Amino acid sequence: MKGQLFRSCVAALLLTLMAAGHALAGDTKTVAVTGAPKAGGPYSQGVIANGFLSTTGILARDPATNNFVEGDMMVQAARVFDSLEAIFKGAGASLKDVVKVTVYMTDLADFAKMNEVMAAKFADHKPARTTVQVAKLSGAATLEVDFIAILPK
Repeated sequence: MKGQLFRSCVAALLLTLMAAGHALAGDTKTVAVTGAPKAGGPYSQGVIANGFLSTTGILARDPATNNFVEGDMMVQAARVFDSLEAIFKGAGASLKDVVKVTVYMTDLADFAKMNEVMAAKFADHKPARTTVQVAKLSGAATLEVDFIAILPK
């Protein structure tokens, strides 16, 4: 389990570094939208670098109140994917531009519900995905998802 999480984190880091290239200091643009929870620390909702968009991990928080949404995994997953889609729209992209999805869940027994929401959101588009079970996420979260995309030209 720890090995899988470590490999997933390393893969995400490598993709992010490839997206940013060597020009991290001046060629990046941050994305901030009202349709996703505000960044609660020294990070951005999304970062554009060298034609890639990388999002922060999004939790099932209501963007207006920053409170966790109440409901089962279907409700939480819908909120998470709606927030990520809002970040993409703010960057001039769509979910069809997503190439990598990383999903962190505290209970893989809810995988089918999360997968159903993701399948409905992405329709025929099938990005690469890593899903890992973790012991704990921030606050009361049971799901966290981040995306990496190649932006349209």
